[in-house]
Amino acid sequence: MQGYLKLAAQGRYLDALELIKKENPFPAVCGRVCNRKCEDECTRAQIDNAVAIDEVKKFIADRELDRDTRFVPKKLYDFSDKKIAVIGAGPAGLSCAYYLAADNYKVTVFEKNDQPGGMLRYGIPNFRLEKPVLDAEIDVLKELGVIFRCGVEVGKDVTIQQLREQGFDAFYLGIGAQKSASLGIPGEELTGVQGGIDFLREVNAGAKPNLGKKVVVIGGGNVAMDVARTAVRLGADVTVAYRRKESDMPADPAEVAEAKEEGVKFLFEHKPVEIEGKNGKVSALVCEDGKKVKCDAILAAIGQRIDLGGLDLGELQVDEKGRVLADGFTYQTAQKDIFVGGDAYTGPKFAIDAIAQGKQGAISIHRFVHEGQSLTIGRDRLTYHAFDKENVNFDTVKRICDKAERQIPEKDMVKAVTFRDDRKTFTEEQLKKETARCLGCGASFVDPNKCLGCGVCTTRCKFDAIHLRKRTNVESIEYFDRPKVLPQFIAERQRKIEIRKMRQS
Repeated sequence: MQGYLKLAAQGRYLDALELIKKENPFPAVCGRVCNRKCEDECTRAQIDNAVAIDEVKKFIADRELDRDTRFVPKKLYDFSDKKIAVIGAGPAGLSCAYYLAADNYKVTVFEKNDQPGGMLRYGIPNFRLEKPVLDAEIDVLKELGVIFRCGVEVGKDVTIQQLREQGFDAFYLGIGAQKSASLGIPGEELTGVQGGIDFLREVNAGAKPNLGKKVVVIGGGNVAMDVARTAVRLGADVTVAYRRKESDMPADPAEVAEAKEEGVKFLFEHKPVEIEGKNGKVSALVCEDGKKVKCDAILAAIGQRIDLGGLDLGELQVDEKGRVLADGFTYQTAQKDIFVGGDAYTGPKFAIDAIAQGKQGAISIHRFVHEGQSLTIGRDRLTYHAFDKENVNFDTVKRICDKAERQIPEKDMVKAVTFRDDRKTFTEEQLKKETARCLGCGASFVDPNKCLGCGVCTTRCKFDAIHLRKRTNVESIEYFDRPKVLPQFIAERQRKIEIRKMRQS
């Protein structure tokens, strides 16, 4: 059982939150927008349904919303003589800032927008991530002493070289991919045609654009679903046009299902080839098969691109897609004091990927700013492997596992099809039922006749799930007495093995 699931099952929610934040400083955010890859690997899915890991995390993480119960790490060190500049206040940059600030570095985050958050604030609709949730977790960074300079675009208002001259020792580049990709078809310049990301940014900033009655959204990913559902909330009749089959859509099936429930229509295997207009304004989308879809607006959500702006990156190199090239383990660029992560390095991915890279960037910067340190020696390479489900005896597991069905969070129907999040958090009763469904995969039973109490297992467990506690005082058996005493322990161990086999059969 994952460490925090076990702690949650025991009702130790604050301990579970502290454990989660060792790897993810934004659990309340991720509890609402995570792609749930951990659930794809859950062994329970081979029996009925995966454990609702994300919903459990959301329940735990909601303590972040209350200043009295949120977890703020204690600063164990003092590296305040080192100044770090983070460029971009998206998930990668914020994650890097969190871990550096927790080690008591002087961290300043530069963000060209009016508020921090990046795509979490400007790219995700409020009905999926209400902004007070994001603000609550950003407040933790402020409590740690992180300085935010919003409305400052590095490369335009100040250069990296000028920041070096101001005493900054290292830089983290996490600017993200905040530009909409072009459709590349005739008519794209017509009034009423807009990029999906640009549209979401406009709405998230508080605007309510007039789209007209009929809107076509082009694309099949999660951003396309967010754009479509946002347009519905603005009163439009929305159709999604996707060039492939429904089964090929990269969007989360739950997102697609919710879009359909809200009235979004879908046209599959319809590849856009032209946009028709009348008097300079869009009037229809023309597809490859000749079908014309009349509309008042077209929102293109076919991808995002990176815009480095006027950054003075010197000898830094980028690939054909505009991604900054860096070492794949340390994230150090060709300019040794600049590190990169998130969409600027990988291209558009999920928030949790950017958060993970932000932490690794912080580790690299921590090593870099101290003379004589290696960026690689003795560093955990995070070679995680999923539990081997090929060799599980599922017939046995089915007989002994809890038959409870996966818990489903309720919805607040008052908030349905509004810009409020209508998804409720688990109740405590639901949480207990759901954590009980975990099979405890990978759990080890300590054999007291073999365990030496060395504690190495506690340092090797990557989930911090193993802890040693002294239960009794035991004196060692004298060497010359062992031949007489050990046989009884051997016999006891054999009995326990037989009992375990009988229970499993």
